[in-house]
Amino acid sequence: MHTALDMSAEWERIELLCACLSQSRRGEDIPDELERLLVSLQERVNSLRQQPSWLHFTNKYRLTPLDQDILITVLAPVAEPRLGWVFQQMQSGVPSPYPSPAFIQELFFLDQDDGKVLRARLNNQAPLLRASLIQSPSKEPYEPLQPTPRANAELLDATGTIVEPPPGTVEIREAGNWDDLVLPAYCIQALKEYLLWVTQRERVIHEWGGKPIGGPLALFAGPSGTGKTFSAIVLANELGWPLFRVDLGMLVSKYVGETEKNFNNLFDAAHDQKMVLLFDEAESLFGKRGDVREARDRFTNMEVSHLLSRIERHQGPCILTTNLRNHMDAAFARRFQTVIEFPRPDAAARSQLWSKHIPPNAPCNEDLDIDLLGNEIKLTGGQIRNSALHAAFLAAGESKPISLRHMARAVWVELGKAGKEIIPSSLGMLAEHLG
Repeated sequence: MHTALDMSAEWERIELLCACLSQSRRGEDIPDELERLLVSLQERVNSLRQQPSWLHFTNKYRLTPLDQDILITVLAPVAEPRLGWVFQQMQSGVPSPYPSPAFIQELFFLDQDDGKVLRARLNNQAPLLRASLIQSPSKEPYEPLQPTPRANAELLDATGTIVEPPPGTVEIREAGNWDDLVLPAYCIQALKEYLLWVTQRERVIHEWGGKPIGGPLALFAGPSGTGKTFSAIVLANELGWPLFRVDLGMLVSKYVGETEKNFNNLFDAAHDQKMVLLFDEAESLFGKRGDVREARDRFTNMEVSHLLSRIERHQGPCILTTNLRNHMDAAFARRFQTVIEFPRPDAAARSQLWSKHIPPNAPCNEDLDIDLLGNEIKLTGGQIRNSALHAAFLAAGESKPISLRHMARAVWVELGKAGKEIIPSSLGMLAEHLG
């Protein structure tokens, strides 16, 4: 939600309230001019809070007018640093630019009964804390309240905000853009259409009245090394959002109920955040549910049902990859907004991949025939990347340019990783360059 340009009246009102509070603390009457200005600003604020984007935000989190006042006051030092200095000067003994509950009560001239309502809106079950819009280190009235990254991102469109990895995830940081993808045109088109589910959500759902949905969810299916994970990297980079890979080993537990609890914590932290979640090898988690033969089977099926429901409700892009699409639970497959099949690269694509993965500044021997590499060995993109780097290290170790001899050795090693017996003829015409 982009509302930063519409909130100047909010900050002006907070600043004027500080001026009025200073007058009151000195035992002075608030001048009529300040009161008239405050009434005018309040009318502007009320009008701005009727805008569709603001109403969508407040309705989503069920924020009362008092909740909104609290949140705006907590955000003020981030939006307008001068207000942080003012807060710090007016809160004697509180070494923080953020406001405490006691200061907020005084700033809005709340009486004792209103103060009780204020404290009730700051408990763990109230919307502001439950939705992770503000954070409080304790329940003490003089401890400062701070905004969360979610509040900064949604209301201030804050750039450069550090997004904490949700529990059970690891951030993937890798460069990549559309030009780096070597995929059929239909895959590229499908990836770009998937992005529209994210970038056009505000228009379709909130402006055009489309039916709200979770996700969007995408399934990337295909053999290992065909670009599924790298495509997720490109999509996240295109959005400018961090990409977090879900580490199933940290979440799946042998103890009954723990898996659901762990995934609840993950989705609670990631809900409606500007991030992309990636489930690699998703068939291991969302595979077909088996027959109930013993108690553990029943709990396993309950876990899958819970996760199917939870991931469907998640608000945010979620990408699942699988090498074994036929092993995915059919009930779950119907929930995807996008399903993309990633094929093995053809000869032309393989040649293009070789060109991209050979280090650009590496010296190359005259015999290094990229088309020969692409035509003779049917490798995936991941295998080509590994082979190109292996050949580069071999050449560097000899202080020589990369040649077909280095490539032949690297490809031989790569093919051997599958654990199957290989013979020189597996390399086609490249076999004659084996040392």
